[in-house]
Amino acid sequence: MSNPAQDERTPGRTAPPSADRRRVAFATVVGTTVEWYDFFVYASAAGLVFGKLFFSGLGANSTLVSFATVGVSFLFRPLGAFLAGHFGDKYGRRVVLVLTLILMGAATTLIGVLPTFDQIGVLAPVLLILLRVLQGVSAGGEWGGAVLMAVEHAPPQRRGLFGASPQIGVPLGLLLASGVLALTSLLVPGQAFLDWGWRIPFLLSVGLILVGHYVRRRVEESPVFREIAERRERTRTPIIQLFRKHAVLVLVAALVFAGNNAVGYMTTGGYIQNYATNPKGPIGLDRGPVLWAVTASAATWLVSTWAAGAVSDRIGRRRTYVVGWIAQLAGVAVLFPLVDTGNIVLLALGLIILSVGLGFTYGQQAAFYAELFPASIRFSGVSISYALGAILGGAFAPTIATALVGATGTSLSVAVYLAGMTVVGLIATLLLRDRSGIPLGPDHEAEQAVSPLRFSK
Repeated sequence: MSNPAQDERTPGRTAPPSADRRRVAFATVVGTTVEWYDFFVYASAAGLVFGKLFFSGLGANSTLVSFATVGVSFLFRPLGAFLAGHFGDKYGRRVVLVLTLILMGAATTLIGVLPTFDQIGVLAPVLLILLRVLQGVSAGGEWGGAVLMAVEHAPPQRRGLFGASPQIGVPLGLLLASGVLALTSLLVPGQAFLDWGWRIPFLLSVGLILVGHYVRRRVEESPVFREIAERRERTRTPIIQLFRKHAVLVLVAALVFAGNNAVGYMTTGGYIQNYATNPKGPIGLDRGPVLWAVTASAATWLVSTWAAGAVSDRIGRRRTYVVGWIAQLAGVAVLFPLVDTGNIVLLALGLIILSVGLGFTYGQQAAFYAELFPASIRFSGVSISYALGAILGGAFAPTIATALVGATGTSLSVAVYLAGMTVVGLIATLLLRDRSGIPLGPDHEAEQAVSPLRFSK
């Protein structure tokens, strides 16, 4: 159950006013939405066009390799998490958030002007992969800073709800990316979309980045970090401290996210889009309706993510996760039977059902992670756990799913894989104590340092 609100402020220090909290929540939503719009535009394009445009020399393996480039960025998320965690724990959350936003926007915009394989040969996929690596570094550093800005500004009894603000930036980013791609596909149909229309969503990133940068520059630094800085209690080597004392906790926390991320990347990683629209596949639906179905599922994911954050403030993070894992397992069970009907309405229904479970295993994650780690190494702890979970879960989920269908000839194998990852997430959740409402300030480092692992003394 959620703990009563506790006063974790230093005497004389006032809590952030409500207006500041709302400004921070808005800034984390806007910034995270822009970051993940960029990320998901790439993932969707990998399933729809990149195989033909950048990897055409690989023939039948072009789609598989295109999906693999989605996963490549995940391998560099830990680098982004290490860098952001180190500098975020030493110099603050705010500066890291501004830099990650600029890096993501620059990489995405450059993809929009990148020549194809037919124009410059093998240099095209090489440059594409390099830009995807930069996206991965940015994404690895983005999440930890955004969620800590939201959670550390929040009153203890509303951390789940405030922490859901940056979390809904992910489905909002997917919603925006899918909607823009669907609209572009409608306005620039057929071969024209393949020739040049796909570039439009990438180039639109310039305007979004300017908006996100303006909003983030106006927010105040996290009150927890300000207090650490004023006391000169910043850790010299937060990464070393994290792994020396909390290595097992990082792994277990990562497995919690892996269970969500593997399933989530069926839509965000472009797999369902490709599976349903591939003219040589079992369904062969038109691109536009499938993108609108993904857009509808993103809207559902957004609402359920927000709801999960609020619910976790009432019943605790751990119980909310258990509800979410059960719902996600149900979504996995019905997804492919509905998709394989070839009916676009049933396909959309399958994605919507799945998205309810995804939201309830994601909305509370910001508060859940923040409450696991001590203040002095919190940025490093949440960022690296998140990045590692992304590698273990979503990095190559679309590639694995494509390979499984190719090897078995049936989507049932993919459902079994996703169900297995969901169970892994459930088990990892049960290994952790619920620390809802624990004080987050540096005054309470001793309490925070007690291991939340249930099998630890």
